[in-house]
Amino acid sequence: MFHLAFPVQDFDQTKVFYIEGLGCTPGRASQHALILNLGGHQLVAHRSLIAIQPQAGIYPRHFGLIFDDYADWEALRDRAMTRGLTFYQDPKQRFPGKPTEHYTFFLEDPSHNLLEFKHYVHASAIFGETETAGVGDRE
Repeated sequence: MFHLAFPVQDFDQTKVFYIEGLGCTPGRASQHALILNLGGHQLVAHRSLIAIQPQAGIYPRHFGLIFDDYADWEALRDRAMTRGLTFYQDPKQRFPGKPTEHYTFFLEDPSHNLLEFKHYVHASAIFGETETAGVGDRE
């Protein structure tokens, strides 16, 4: 289980995106922070008093989940579409036919945090396949 703290501007928008949109379970909350359960991991949304600027791309900062089962990845993709969440990058397949083949999409929350959700065709690619030099698709 991991813990990730990240900045947000507006708790109401954050709740709509993470709870209603992604299906996170809310935990404790104060006027400064909100705990969310994302796939059994603890996210803590901290209210930022400084304006959060949009990123210029997916690198270097984003976070998300890797799904063991393609059907679970597909279900979240469909939920995001149905709930009208903002796709930063549309669902796609990366590296087809290679050991690192996976399905991915990126969402952007209302505070411009980027989230990636993926499913690897070969589970060995999650931490292994070290003979393959590529990580991501940055040019």
